[in-house]
Amino acid sequence: MAGLNLAKCRKIVRAAFAKGKEMGLQPLSVVVLDQGGNVLAFERQDGASAGRFQIADGKANAAVMLGMPSSRAMERAETQPYAMNALNGAYGGRFVPLSGGVLVKDKKGMIMGAVGVTGDTSENDAICAVAGIEAAAFTAEA
Repeated sequence: MAGLNLAKCRKIVRAAFAKGKEMGLQPLSVVVLDQGGNVLAFERQDGASAGRFQIADGKANAAVMLGMPSSRAMERAETQPYAMNALNGAYGGRFVPLSGGVLVKDKKGMIMGAVGVTGDTSENDAICAVAGIEAAAFTAEA
């Protein structure tokens, strides 16, 4: 299976957007990061509000840097806000502990990177990220 190459990243973005359209969501923004937190792809739908790159990137970074979906980081933020504040500082502000940051795993369970989606509710963002990841033949951990 090919890694997170440009073709796979484009498939993830297109499928996430398609899921958002199917669900009637607000305009979305999608970022795909590799396992080191480097941006491989980013697209913002027409009408998406400003600042969406930073939110999508922060959600994906929360997932990839902790090795867990950003929804779990959100749960930790509710009980340990001091820890999440420290992590956000350590990662230079690129850490948003809200649902919508989903890990991308290969068939062996290795983390390949993460997808961050923003634009609608965090739960709906995560649904779109999962749809994109699965369309590209990877496993999503949301």
